[in-house]
Amino acid sequence: MPDATQKTQCPECQRINEVLSRVGDRWSVLIVMSLGEYGVLRFNELKRRLGISQRMLSLTLRELERDGLVSRTYHPTIPPKVEYALTDLGHSFLEPVKAMGYWALENLPTIDAAREIYDREAALKDSA
Repeated sequence: MPDATQKTQCPECQRINEVLSRVGDRWSVLIVMSLGEYGVLRFNELKRRLGISQRMLSLTLRELERDGLVSRTYHPTIPPKVEYALTDLGHSFLEPVKAMGYWALENLPTIDAAREIYDREAALKDSA
């Protein structure tokens, strides 16, 4: 039986949450930004640029491909070569992703200061 929150939540909201959870995670954003900046990249190039584990990169690329944001091209060479690129949908997502990334960079000092104040106040409350 659905709980009370599921009854009141609109179907569109649930779908939006599903999509944003997938495409808004840390690695998806960084992968989209990298592919937007460099174009076509091989798996190991992405891995090296991002400092991501092989397993996490593989899982994230698979989900981005499933969502239609990234295309995967397999070249049957020795050794096999697999390349990733943004699709048209991925390119349309690039601008909002870049805006979020730039916003984060611009606001890091302010966020760091707010965290420091919060942590200091929390430590004072805990010690009291």
